[in-house]
Amino acid sequence: MNKPNNLILQTATSLIAFLLLGFSVYLFMAGHNSPGGGFIGGLVTAAAVVLLYMAYGIKFVTRILPINFRVLIPIGLLVALLTSMGSFLFNVPFLSHTYGYFEFPIFGEVELATAMLFDLGVYLTVVGVTVTIIVNIANDRKEVEN
Repeated sequence: MNKPNNLILQTATSLIAFLLLGFSVYLFMAGHNSPGGGFIGGLVTAAAVVLLYMAYGIKFVTRILPINFRVLIPIGLLVALLTSMGSFLFNVPFLSHTYGYFEFPIFGEVELATAMLFDLGVYLTVVGVTVTIIVNIANDRKEVEN
């Protein structure tokens, strides 16, 4: 079986995956004040990872991204659960959040909210679930073809 020449796909993927990952960080950070957040940021990150899988193959991407995406699912769920339970410690309504302004060297004054911690849990869960499902479908399809 001849191996296809994926040079154009791999070259374009390098740039597109970088842009997708940058955009997912923007969506994640902007999510508590404007459209975006952990869910859509996680989907965009998963799209970048799946694009890398399509262009370079599972073996190569696993070597450069040694992440077990199945482990991200319980970690994300735990982060979201612990964040939501934090409201009980401070005797405020469930899933209440607070925010503050902090000075960072490069970015200047940035607003950080506790909602970002919940979004982080959602982000990790969505990335883990989406990549795991797509990789499992690809592996099942590969087994059927062989």
